[in-house]
Amino acid sequence: MPYQSHGPNAGDGREQAMKVLERTETATRARPLAGARLERLRQAIDEWPLFWLLVAPNLILLGVFTYWPLVYNAYLSLMQWDLISPVKIFVGLENYRFLLEDSEFREVVRNTVVFTLGTVGGTMLLGLAFALLLDQPLRGLALARGVVFAPYVLSGAAVAVFWVNMLNPRFGLVAQVASWLGTVSPDWLNHPRLAMVAVILVYVWKNVGFSTIVYLAGLQRIPQELYEAATVDGAGVWQRFRSITLPQLGPITLFLLVVSTIASFQAFDLIRVLTNGGPVNATTTLLFYIWEQGFVAFNAGRAAAAAVVLFALLAVISWLQVRLGERRVSYD
Repeated sequence: MPYQSHGPNAGDGREQAMKVLERTETATRARPLAGARLERLRQAIDEWPLFWLLVAPNLILLGVFTYWPLVYNAYLSLMQWDLISPVKIFVGLENYRFLLEDSEFREVVRNTVVFTLGTVGGTMLLGLAFALLLDQPLRGLALARGVVFAPYVLSGAAVAVFWVNMLNPRFGLVAQVASWLGTVSPDWLNHPRLAMVAVILVYVWKNVGFSTIVYLAGLQRIPQELYEAATVDGAGVWQRFRSITLPQLGPITLFLLVVSTIASFQAFDLIRVLTNGGPVNATTTLLFYIWEQGFVAFNAGRAAAAAVVLFALLAVISWLQVRLGERRVSYD
């Protein structure tokens, strides 16, 4: 039947024609979009070999030096092996059971927690304090920044040897100063309670420069207009610090918290030279315990199990720090 422009069905006919026209226009507009998607897909397929060519070296290095050692370490933790014999004896979870029941291992974990809390808290608090001082318009600040940062770039073993001599109870500088003051310097590195304090202080002295420089960079990026507006509103020094400085340094604080925690768990050279884990395991941390089990006691399985525990602790602590930090830190 020919199309009628008049009559009772004329309105329905016009509506149908409009719908057909709309569908035609939509299809016409969709063709360029589909063509563009197809073109991007073809381009991605063409560039796929180049992508793998660029990524493959990094993946190979990660696999060889990161993922494979993790897998092999987990495998060793289920074995009994002395690093010499070609035979490895499967013992299942026996190494983990031993660690859970070993009082020495529990003491090592406590030492690690104390050491981490002391070093992370010390480096971050002192780093922030030094950064606030070095951010002032005073003379000689360039030299002061260099002095604060210098210990961080020194070898850990060299720093430890320096402090072994400084803390020597007979001829060390600390003993001489104590003598001038009419007191006797304790044997810091051989005292069961003071040894951990000494190791923490030396670690903080060496690494506080990193936190200082990072905090200083963050302070210099805070807009001065915020402080000027707060001053006009009558805010004092403490109010400006609490309401402007600390929130603006939130992302940097979170970064330092994660990095410093991981670095503290990995501390070895200072402890090895300063106290060798003594006296009576007073300064033996988890990483030092792993080294002792693996290369002194030649118990590779137990060392690998302790390494798995260390990895799990670091993963959980880092995850908690990031998740809690994301709720309280503003990146605006």
